[in-house]
Amino acid sequence: MTATEAVPRAEYMVAAGRRELFVTEAGEGPPVVLLHGGGPGATGASNYVRNIDALAQRFRVIVPDMPGYGASSKELDFSDPFGDLATAIRLMLDELGIDRAHFVGNSYGGAAALRLALDRPDKIDRLILMGPGGIGTTRGLPTKGLNALLAYYGGDGPSRAKLVAFIREYLVFDGSTVPDELIDLRYEASIQPEVIASPPLRRPAGLSALLKMDLTRDRRLARCAVPTLVVWGAEDKVNRPSGGPLLARTMKNCDLYIAANTGHWAQWERAELFNDLARAFLSGGA
Repeated sequence: MTATEAVPRAEYMVAAGRRELFVTEAGEGPPVVLLHGGGPGATGASNYVRNIDALAQRFRVIVPDMPGYGASSKELDFSDPFGDLATAIRLMLDELGIDRAHFVGNSYGGAAALRLALDRPDKIDRLILMGPGGIGTTRGLPTKGLNALLAYYGGDGPSRAKLVAFIREYLVFDGSTVPDELIDLRYEASIQPEVIASPPLRRPAGLSALLKMDLTRDRRLARCAVPTLVVWGAEDKVNRPSGGPLLARTMKNCDLYIAANTGHWAQWERAELFNDLARAFLSGGA
């Protein structure tokens, strides 16, 4: 099977406590859970469209739409969003009968995966993070990319023009590589009435939520021994690349790869590189 050959997929709903999560699954082998980013209209399958088939050659790939996104339940606890996401994903694993899994998390999903590693390290074998949220993003002024993301539902409301600007100016290094079809797909997902009524990614509501969303303040980070690979685009305009060295210095067992000429969406922009790194690392390699 080649890296580009399509792998049969299943789609289903899974109970996760009070919510239901929509899941795309492909492949067989050790389970790998892919958690998507928090940009407008994000879904699991669209976020990892260039990675699922490649990883499914060796692994059982489980790709949920996280709470608030896609076809999953829209309820989210905004007083501790990363903790709530981690709980939902853990409950999903329990429902699927999976004791432990590898995790891959991009941006918002990276923050959720890292929070799960802090709360329940027994649930995670190996962890890959790409430009994760919660790593210094709440200190100082937000980046222009993060401001654009958080402003999407504000002002005159969501629009395709806003989404184009966010994706092509801030999400990737070379905006011309993003096809219109992908933007259309995400725009339609971003304007679901339930999502507009309660956007899943918003500015922290109060100091307590702000502090909980800064995972660098969590003392457990320095004690976390989960084998971790951090992949960060050198030209990330959403979450600052300085977060990569910070994690490598702080965590006990953390490798770091900085990808040149790459923005916030490393697994999409540098798919072949990312897939090679992920397969090697998740298979036990350095």
